[in-house]
Amino acid sequence: MATLSSPPSILPSSTAKTPQPKPPQPSPLFFPKPLATALTAALATTTLLTAPPSTAATTYNLYYGTAASAANYGGYGGNSDKKASAEYVYDVPEGWKERLVSKVEKGTNGTDSEFYNPKKRQEKEYLTFLAGFRQLVPKDVVLNNLALSDVELQDLIAGADSLVSEEKKDENGQVYYVYEIDGIGKHSLISVTCAKNKLYAHFVNAPAPEWKRDEDTLRHIHQSFKTVGSF
Repeated sequence: MATLSSPPSILPSSTAKTPQPKPPQPSPLFFPKPLATALTAALATTTLLTAPPSTAATTYNLYYGTAASAANYGGYGGNSDKKASAEYVYDVPEGWKERLVSKVEKGTNGTDSEFYNPKKRQEKEYLTFLAGFRQLVPKDVVLNNLALSDVELQDLIAGADSLVSEEKKDENGQVYYVYEIDGIGKHSLISVTCAKNKLYAHFVNAPAPEWKRDEDTLRHIHQSFKTVGSF
């Protein structure tokens, strides 16, 4: 008698679950040392470039000029009280240095006083005077006469991009001619007036970079010039 065998099972056999692989994690970002150093330097440079400009106020000293003739020029400084014998005044920024004017220079072009920025000697203010002027002549004539004895002024006028002149009066009615010359790489402010039978011309000159940096200071010293008796 034949033995019946049981049919094979059709149920799927149980199997263990295979774990799913984790997605790859981003690796930390590292810069080579030279690149990291360069980025640090660049950030530092950006910080310096975007730092606000200094707001420290400029302080000034009042200079008393005597406009003495070359014949009466008593050397460097003299023995007289400059304040008591002053014919004009102007402000000098703190830290600027005085350039001593020789008798020869005083007699040649009438330079009476000069101060300069020791950090940039071309940034300066100075005063010249000419005797024998009872009153101002037309503005263009005055400027041309000043240029006759000032080679730098001649060159500045010849290559000027713009030249503006105007007439102003102070609170006492004294007339001043004011010139502003924008030249090639240089800026100049000039104030001219007559008093005591003399013509006084006050110059403020600066190279273009210093003009952009110190314009407020340079305009201040330009406007500070006055003859004694007019302030």
